[in-house]
Amino acid sequence: MLIHCLHGPNLNLLGSREPSHYGSVTLAEIDAQLAQRGESLGATVSCEQHNGEGDLVAAAQGAAAADGLLVNAGAYTHTSVALRDALLTTGRPFIEVHLSNVFAREAFRRHSYLSDIAVGVITGLGIDSYLLGLEALVRHLQRRVA
Repeated sequence: MLIHCLHGPNLNLLGSREPSHYGSVTLAEIDAQLAQRGESLGATVSCEQHNGEGDLVAAAQGAAAADGLLVNAGAYTHTSVALRDALLTTGRPFIEVHLSNVFAREAFRRHSYLSDIAVGVITGLGIDSYLLGLEALVRHLQRRVA
């Protein structure tokens, strides 16, 4: 089973960017923990991060070989119809994840162009949002096969 994780803009700055919202974990630590948890679940996890919307769209399109996706689109969650369309085009199930609780922040963060097409959304649990998202996605994919 192949799971592809897409990280959006500014997530490359995790560990130093607004630790009150995002914690002190780095993107490399998230990727390493996802790989480790994936292995324990029988899945291979690959990750990539892009700051540019076009690059993130291209990465979503290129992830069509994956069985499923974890997506933290960052600010593009709230603005990108293009990313939504790319995720729909893959035909692959995905879980939307967020480190911070977007509903406890600015009003504009409460709208997602992705949530209604996602298998589910996990928000506000720091790195556990990713790890729980991975576990849920693997279970979802296993049920589809059974």
